[in-house]
Amino acid sequence: MYLHEEWEQVVLHRDVKASNVLLDADLNGQLGDFGLARLYDHGENPQTTHVVGTIGYIAPELTRTGKATKSTDVFGFGAFLLEVACGRRPIEPQASTEEMFLVDWVLESWKQGAILETSDPRLGGCYSTDEMSLVLKLGLLCSHAKAASRPSMRQVVQYLDGAALLPERLLNGATVDNEASVEFVMSVPSSYEKISVDSVSSSESILYRGR
Repeated sequence: MYLHEEWEQVVLHRDVKASNVLLDADLNGQLGDFGLARLYDHGENPQTTHVVGTIGYIAPELTRTGKATKSTDVFGFGAFLLEVACGRRPIEPQASTEEMFLVDWVLESWKQGAILETSDPRLGGCYSTDEMSLVLKLGLLCSHAKAASRPSMRQVVQYLDGAALLPERLLNGATVDNEASVEFVMSVPSSYEKISVDSVSSSESILYRGR
């Protein structure tokens, strides 16, 4: 929320993921690695058309438009929430079709009234069921396929603080674009390397792989 709304400029992190969240001595999370971040003034539109990020955390519209927004950061945060709560990566290319995409698996479990069954089994059930349910549902909402249906980071904070109720009806349709995602995932190794894609007006795009 500070990066998106409270600093003197808007900061798009563009690579929100579990490995970029560091823990201090008191186990408080701190978002790090701003090497891909972009800044722009409040009230203006970001001008970047350069796609960067990590597979599994990249919003579906970003691969089509190349335009990073606050909402694409929210998508990455949603994938992070689900990864931490479930103990699984956002995409497992070697898993079955039903379990390849974490958001789809959690969503289907939610529809069946068994969302807590997706929680990390290594926790042994030692958690607040209300808090775990909130984190899982909020992860789904932040990972919504439609950018307009995702909450702002201010709303995310309000949901986590209990200052607002999560609108569960918005979870309908909260699924990734499987066809596009499968094609995208299968085009790169499964090691979740950071990527950079030049979005150009021609029909050719080049995929660069980095660290």
